[in-house]
Amino acid sequence: MISAQHIALDSDASGAVDGRHIRALTLQSVRMEYLCRVIGESNLAPAAGRALVVGSGRGLLARGLAGLGFEVVAADPSPAATTLARNADEGRGVTYRTTPAEHLDLPESSFDLVYCADTLEITERPDAVLAEAARVLRPGGAFVYDTVNRTLVSRLIYLGAFQAFPGTRIMPRGRYAAQRLRRPVELAEAFNRAGLSAKDVSAFKPRDARDLVRATRGCRRGTVTDGQLPELVGMVIEPDGSPLVTYLGYAIRRA
Repeated sequence: MISAQHIALDSDASGAVDGRHIRALTLQSVRMEYLCRVIGESNLAPAAGRALVVGSGRGLLARGLAGLGFEVVAADPSPAATTLARNADEGRGVTYRTTPAEHLDLPESSFDLVYCADTLEITERPDAVLAEAARVLRPGGAFVYDTVNRTLVSRLIYLGAFQAFPGTRIMPRGRYAAQRLRRPVELAEAFNRAGLSAKDVSAFKPRDARDLVRATRGCRRGTVTDGQLPELVGMVIEPDGSPLVTYLGYAIRRA
């Protein structure tokens, strides 16, 4: 019988289940697909632009942006995540910083694009996160994000399957809470307070919910590898879909 592994975020220790890394691997393809769309719609020039990833974890998304041509800074509150990210850089030239999303300690108007990952669904202070992101964005710059809606289904998945049920648990208890999951209309209001104009919301989901369950159970049991995970789950964007669980969006910083 295969024994369940233990939950340890921002860890590559043998036998550890790092739910942050699992989530980053699973979402990478839809994040990059959406970013390319936003770059085109916003007329951004990656080769001459600077991008910031907030909540960068092990740096997978930051390295993806660097591959598009951006000069990239990756910020994360976890020193362990920052170390793992630096070790995985392989010469991409990303600058890694350990700093909270609410206090980035970066110059004003210094980025053309900010991507907020793994943050809005766990912070108790979304207004502070958005105000800081808007501060470091240049006027006309794009703020891109993905997060979790607050619905019955999202609670079952994020509060139940991902952090309570033994067979599919990949996150520590308390990582997610119902009051920290936010509806798109609530974020749009918060964007406006921060000086950001919301432009789009697009739902995304696994190709088949049963595949997500299989992948999560496999990660929990140590039978699914990092390389197998993205294809097994197969996340897809639904541009015109109503977000039942997860969604991406972007906003533009007003002058």
